[in-house]
Amino acid sequence: MERISETIKILDSFNSIRLEDMDKVKLMDRIDTKYILPANRVPDLLLMMQGRYKVLEIDKSRISLYETVYMDTPGYFFFNQHVTGRTGRIKVRFRNYKSTGITFLEIKKKTKKNRTVKWRIENSLAGSSCNESATEFINSHIQLRSEELRPVLTNNFKRLTFVGFDTLDRVTIDLDLSFSSPQGKSEELPLIAIVELKSKGIASRSPFSRIIKQLSAYPTGFSKYCIGCALLFDLPFKNILKPKILLINRIENEYNGSLSA
Repeated sequence: MERISETIKILDSFNSIRLEDMDKVKLMDRIDTKYILPANRVPDLLLMMQGRYKVLEIDKSRISLYETVYMDTPGYFFFNQHVTGRTGRIKVRFRNYKSTGITFLEIKKKTKKNRTVKWRIENSLAGSSCNESATEFINSHIQLRSEELRPVLTNNFKRLTFVGFDTLDRVTIDLDLSFSSPQGKSEELPLIAIVELKSKGIASRSPFSRIIKQLSAYPTGFSKYCIGCALLFDLPFKNILKPKILLINRIENEYNGSLSA
């Protein structure tokens, strides 16, 4: 609670940007660079971003709630693609933006040039299956047929979104991650933050790359979908993610150790 109140206090000092002004930084074709940060270092990061970034504000709130339902095949085809590093790998998800009440069906693809391309339409998941427009959209973008897909993982988190004053890059900070399965299993990761730089060009040219290095944070791949699956399910390739799980455990242990010191 103390961390959140400190974060809100710092956020209040940022200049804001409205949702309708975000069109110029949609970045549906971009380079993604992710970092894992102890959540208690987020206030330090925000202080260093002041004066260079504006924060997204929706209905007077600067912290947005997200709920994502990921789709996959019974054999976890997309999960296997991701953890084995396949080019052209895909994610299919329904994401509800709680701040606006809108749900989008989104497809993300990682290209051979390591760019992320995203397509989306406004659409909601109908129970455990796709409606007609969702089916048409999915079938137009990926080779797998929509009837092969089913909901496998739900992910909730809080997001802070920033836009550069002078650069067309965007930074998101995701907090209080939680995961649940259709079978009722759940996991929470309250002590880590996932920070992502979304840029049109080379990430190192963004001032944010230099800012976050001051916290000894360096780029590391992190898929909320894959980590959630690895935490909840016994899948054949989950051990590939063991270094990421160990990093998360180390951050949590260091935090718990600081409390008992």
